[in-house]
Formats: sequence, structure tokens, C-alpha cells
Amino acid sequence: ARGRPKPLQTVVAWRGRAEWDQVMVGLYCGDSRLQQDALDRVTAWKSRYGPKMPLAVDCTAELIRCKVLDSSGRLKSHELILSYGMALVRFVNLITERKQKTASIPLRQLAREVDIPVWVVDLRHELTHGKLPRLALCRKGCDVVLDWLRKMYWNRQLGNNLCEEDEDEEEEQEEMEANAELESDAWG
Repeated sequence: ARGRPKPLQTVVAWRGRAEWDQVMVGLYCGDSRLQQDALDRVTAWKSRYGPKMPLAVDCTAELIRCKVLDSSGRLKSHELILSYGMALVRFVNLITERKQKTASIPLRQLAREVDIPVWVVDLRHELTHGKLPRLALCRKGCDVVLDWLRKMYWNRQLGNNLCEEDEDEEEEQEEMEANAELESDAWG
């Protein structure tokens, strides 16, 4: 036993697999009270883990925080647009940032490479450089990004890498509708 190397241990902010799974379920459950409990747990993780916090966890928490605020009825429409907007802009920027460091690649191309709907990048562009979009489009963007995070990050952490081919057609339809909405003069 003396000459055998010790297995590498990874230090994480959560107590164990059960806490991780509980937070994921809480974030995605749709119950504002349980979501707030999960957000509080993520905040504790962030205080322990700091900049090493996985981007996907951080982005999921920010988007869920927007949904909790939205369901509370405490914010005005304009404030919600800004809240959702900041979370969506941050998501697109952080997710594409790693690849952007190696070469100057357009965001739309990076989004395609990681299966983020291009209309979400267009929404980010409008939020950053154009007139603010309608709240309904921000909510839709939030839902699409949360679904992307669930499939591309959370489910993979659980080892649930099942193909969801039946959802592809529905996603294509949603993307076409969102692109039409972005291209229309319905901003405001």
C-alpha cells in the first residue's frame, strides 16, 4: 500500500451527489419556493467555490432567478426585460468565450457549433446593441436556454445522455417562430 499512488480527489462546493441532484431538481421543478431554496444553495456553493464555479451552474441560477422574480410580480415589465436580458447576454458571452479566445469567430457560428439556437444569439445582439425586445421574447429565450443547459449540462452530469429526437421538430418550429419575431417590427 505504501508505493501505490493515492487516487486524485476533486474538491467541489457541494456536499455530495445527493445535494447536487437535489439542487438540479429544485432549479427545474417550477415551484418558486423550491427554486429559491435551490438558488440559496447555489449561492452557498458560489461563496465556497468562487471563480471555479461551473459556468453552466451559474448561468442556470441566474436564469432561474429571473423566472422566480417574474413569478413574484414584484418587478415591472421593463425591469424584467433588463433582468432576463442580462442573464441571456451573460449566458451567450460566457458559453462562447472559451472558443472565442483561440480565434475571432462570429457568435452565430459559435452558437451553431454548440447547438445554441441562432435566434438566441440574435436576441443577445438586440439586447446589447438594439432596442429592447418584448418581455415575451425574453421569457422564451430564457426557457430555451434553460432547456439547453438541462440537456447539455445537467443531464450529462446525471449520466442521462438519452437522445431526444422527437423534440427536434418542435425545437425547429420554435426557432422559426422566434426568428420571425426577431425580424418583425414588433420590438417595444
